[in-house]
Amino acid sequence: MSIAKKLAHKAEAVKGGAKKSAGRGTGSRRLQVEGRGDQVKGNLKQAGSKIKDAFKH
Repeated sequence: MSIAKKLAHKAEAVKGGAKKSAGRGTGSRRLQVEGRGDQVKGNLKQAGSKIKDAFKH
């Protein structure tokens, strides 16, 4: 998997964490849930790319 895609997946997870924290700070339940979803999605994509790389070698 390319470096650019790995960085994009990591950025998505970080963005989700920031959204979740912002939601927690402002008391916005919707923003917390949306951020957690983005964070989980990014983490799953990272895990998928690690599995692909493991079978590639």
